[in-house]
Amino acid sequence: MRNCHSRRTKDVLLIESVPPGATVTTSIGLSGKTPASFKVSREGGFVVKIDKEGYKLVEVQVNSKVANAGALGLAGNVLVGGLIGLGVDVVSGAALDLVPNPIRVTL
Repeated sequence: MRNCHSRRTKDVLLIESVPPGATVTTSIGLSGKTPASFKVSREGGFVVKIDKEGYKLVEVQVNSKVANAGALGLAGNVLVGGLIGLGVDVVSGAALDLVPNPIRVTL
């Protein structure tokens, strides 16, 4: 059984747009041009803005949810490691996935 401790607390968020070359800014201080990728905390809770001159600004809320692999790992931690392992994975964010990921928008 796969254990959550093999999951990292950060994930790569992918952002794509049609047309490409749009400016991406996040409420956590990251910026770039599409297609873009950022290494961010799995805990989510931030906004991504995608903008290109001549097109309408798009804002996407990025949240987190318990991942399928995370849920299995959490169950495994309760069986094998007890509540301490469960608490570490929940607090660290290792049991979470970013939603949506990837972000794909048409401007």
